[in-house]
Amino acid sequence: MKVLYYDCFCGISGDMNLGALLDLGVDQEYVRQELSKLNLDAEYELQIKKDIKKGINGTRVDVILKNEKECHKRDHTHNHSHGHHHHQVDEEQSFPAVHIEHTHHEHRNLKDIENIINTSNLKDRVKQLSLNMFMKVAEAEAKVHGKSLYEVHFHEVGATDSIIDIVGAAVCLDYLKVDKVMASSVQVGGGFVKCAHGIIPIPAPATVEILRGVPMKSGIVPFETTTPTGAAILAANVEVFTDKMDFSIEKIGYGIGHRELEIPNILRVYLANEEKGEEIEIQYILETNIDDMNPELYGYIEEKLFERGALDVFKTPISMKKGRSAIKLSILVDEKQEKDILDVVFRETTSIGIRKYKVEKIMLHRDFVQVKTQYGDVTVKNSYYQGEKVKYKPEYEDCKKIASEKNIPIASVYREVYKMIEKY
Repeated sequence: MKVLYYDCFCGISGDMNLGALLDLGVDQEYVRQELSKLNLDAEYELQIKKDIKKGINGTRVDVILKNEKECHKRDHTHNHSHGHHHHQVDEEQSFPAVHIEHTHHEHRNLKDIENIINTSNLKDRVKQLSLNMFMKVAEAEAKVHGKSLYEVHFHEVGATDSIIDIVGAAVCLDYLKVDKVMASSVQVGGGFVKCAHGIIPIPAPATVEILRGVPMKSGIVPFETTTPTGAAILAANVEVFTDKMDFSIEKIGYGIGHRELEIPNILRVYLANEEKGEEIEIQYILETNIDDMNPELYGYIEEKLFERGALDVFKTPISMKKGRSAIKLSILVDEKQEKDILDVVFRETTSIGIRKYKVEKIMLHRDFVQVKTQYGDVTVKNSYYQGEKVKYKPEYEDCKKIASEKNIPIASVYREVYKMIEKY
C-alpha cells in the first residue's frame, strides 16, 4: 500500500506543505499548469527554489502577490504561511516576536472561493479535495466568530497566496495517487499573538477548531508553527494520526519554512510502502428512511455527502407502514466525518432521525500504475488478495478526460486500456 506520511515535528503551513510535496517528486511544471486553471495568474507569481535550513536541503515555495511586490522587496519575504491577520507581540512586551503581516490581502468568502474553483478546468477530484479543505476553515471561522458559513470572510485563507497553497495541495495529492494519507501528532508551537480582538494564545482559535480530535503537541518554540491552512490540509486529508511509522520509506521530501528557529523550520514528508494483506477498518453506517422528499433532491444531497467525507452513499427502495413507498438512505462514514454527515442529512433532507451501527470493512491491498495507450497515459488501480493480483480497473476520470479530448466513445478508451494490460 502506497502511503504519504506527514512528519509534523515543526508543524505545518500551506507553503511548507507545497514545498515538501514538490521536493518529494511532484512535477513542478505540472503543478504550475494546473494552478493556472484557476485564472488567478494576474494576481501572483509562484517562486520555487532549493533552500537549506539547519543543514537540511529542501524546497521552498513563495507565492508573491503582484500588488505587494514592492512590499515584498522591502520586507525581504512575503511570509504568507505564518501571518493570518494578526501580529505576534514584540519581545519588549514580554511575548515572543514575529513578523508583521502585510495588509493588502483580498478577503474572499466561501462563495467566492467555491466560484473560483468550480468554474475552473481543474479535475473533479482536485476540485473536491480543495473544497473539502476550504470547508474545514469555513466551519472553524464560522464557529469562532459566531457567524454562518457564507457570512465569514476569510483572512489568511481568502487571500490569493493561500488559495494557491490549498489548491496546490489538492493538485499534488491527486498527482501522487496514494492509498492512504497519515500524519504524526501536530506541533502547534506556543506564545501569544496580538489581533484586532486583543492578545490571544497560540494556537489561534481557528487552528484549534480545525484540529479538534487531532493529536497535538505544543511549546517546542514560542511561535506559531501550524497555521489554519496547514491544519486544514491535515484535517481534510489524513486518515490516521500516529507517531508510529510502521512502513518502509521510499522517498523523503522537505518543505522549507521561513522562520529561523532553534529547530529546523521544516515539514518532512515520506512516500512509503505499508506491507499488509487485507485491511480491516472500523466504520459506521448511518441510515434513515425518507418518504416525504422530492426525489430530484437526492442527486444534490449525494454530492454534498461525498464533499463532506462520506465513503459511500446508496439508496434502497422500501415500503413503509400504510403502504407508503420510501427510500432508505445509507451512508458509510468513518468516525471523523460523522458530524459533517449528520449536518448534511438534517439540514438538507426531510429526515428527523438517523440509525447508526458499527461495521467492519475488509479491503484488498491496492496500488496504482500508469498504462501507456495510443490515446495517452491512464491510471489503473490493481487489487491484491493474499499477495496475488486478482483484479484491475482503469480510473474513470482519466478515461473520461481522454474521451472528451479525443472525441471518442469512453468505451473505446476502456477497451484500449484492457488490451494494453493484457498485452503485457
